[in-house]
Amino acid sequence: MAAQVEEREVQKSYWIEHSSELTIEAMMLDSKAADLDKEERPEVLSLLPPFKGKDVLELGAGIGRFTSEFAKEANQVLALDFIESVIKKNESVNGHFKNVKFLCADVTSPDLKIAPESVDLIFSNWLLMYLSDKEVEKLAERMAIWLKVGGYIFFRESCFHQSGDSKRKNNPTHYREPKFYTKIFKECHLDDGSGNSFELCLLGCKCIGAYVRNKRNQNQVCWIWQKVKSNDDKGFQRFLDNVQYKCSGILRYERVFGEGFVSTGGIDTTKEFVAKLELKPGQKVLDVGCGIGGGDFYMAENFNVEVFGIDLSINMISFALEHAIGRKCSVEFEVADCTKKTYPDNTFDVIYSRDTILHIQDKPALFKSFFKWLKPGGKVLISDYCKRAGSPSKEFAQYIEQRGYGLHDVEAYGQMLKDAGFKEVIAEDRTNQFIEVLQRELDAVEKAREAFIHDFSEEDYDEIVGGWKAKLVRSSSGEQRWGLFIAKK
Repeated sequence: MAAQVEEREVQKSYWIEHSSELTIEAMMLDSKAADLDKEERPEVLSLLPPFKGKDVLELGAGIGRFTSEFAKEANQVLALDFIESVIKKNESVNGHFKNVKFLCADVTSPDLKIAPESVDLIFSNWLLMYLSDKEVEKLAERMAIWLKVGGYIFFRESCFHQSGDSKRKNNPTHYREPKFYTKIFKECHLDDGSGNSFELCLLGCKCIGAYVRNKRNQNQVCWIWQKVKSNDDKGFQRFLDNVQYKCSGILRYERVFGEGFVSTGGIDTTKEFVAKLELKPGQKVLDVGCGIGGGDFYMAENFNVEVFGIDLSINMISFALEHAIGRKCSVEFEVADCTKKTYPDNTFDVIYSRDTILHIQDKPALFKSFFKWLKPGGKVLISDYCKRAGSPSKEFAQYIEQRGYGLHDVEAYGQMLKDAGFKEVIAEDRTNQFIEVLQRELDAVEKAREAFIHDFSEEDYDEIVGGWKAKLVRSSSGEQRWGLFIAKK
């Protein structure tokens, strides 16, 4: 308890010091705050669920950068901050809105009384990084209690390191890894006492693009959660993160494919395939199923393009963000489902995807989206698992079903791209290359057996070696194919 009191006093002193001038620069701890705000505020607002007519709780509201935006549309807004001069400034700016209440209070205080299931949207921007680990855990529980079923929590934090350039005598901020916050909120479970249990379901997690564009900085990360009944289907994302792409599994794959990669051939196939795109500086690239980011960094750093990497696996994006530290390149990462994600028409110059679309059943619909998202003259490049024409063997059919894959023969895959509107479609069977790469990767793992077992376990080693040998058997028999597809809008 004493440690908690001390933590609050340290954080309060820090913010009293930095809020002596009630300006946007002081609040954002950055001399370029006004310019950043012009890009960042609309971006953050665009990520929020609709809040028109809803009840909004804004924690750490500051001088009201977002309060006024909520007030324009919400039913009720409660704007809360623990520094009195700051919340008073907010009130002086936004007090004319009759639907806003202003409260000077500490979110960690047990005296803060908010009715259970009374809020549609809880919003906080740079708040949790000023709380201790235990305080974050406790607040996550309280937020889940305050939230109506079906309601949303949005929060944004600085992760890994500071990004503002304000001078600081000392800095008590907790620059955590994103997976800390993901874990705390994911493990938040409630029981209403009537046999109903609830949890928080992650709808999205991404870098704030304004910081990537202006500071080449991926450390500004935001999350959107929804309160749902525990028995609601969490589907494929949960399978990916708990089964196929557990953190330990991703690290094993990375050991095989090379640092930053979880797709066939690692940096070698990446270099070969990216060369076919003839990338130009300033182009926008969407990487669907970006994994842990290796291909995205390669494109951004070597061709000066802007890359947007999306992946349904939370674990993949967590690793990608860690890999981004200190790289200073234009790569944004987002946890997103490519079958539900939307972009404006004619957004990208290139759509790139490596060994990912095998997870998607309705490929024709996805390829139509790709076609819309690409600019005229834009290119799509996909490598993917395929099957030979005709009916698969019983064993291969079981493998496909067990993994939930949707596999097609190379020609049929190319035809789907043509049917979506693409021209100059190249559909190449690259199975021989796949076999060569698999053999090379297998040889390297077997050669480094002792080190692999030391860093992982014998079971991990056996799983990887067994998996690679099985892929070699399926590919050598002609059952499993590997296709490379390039097409143009």
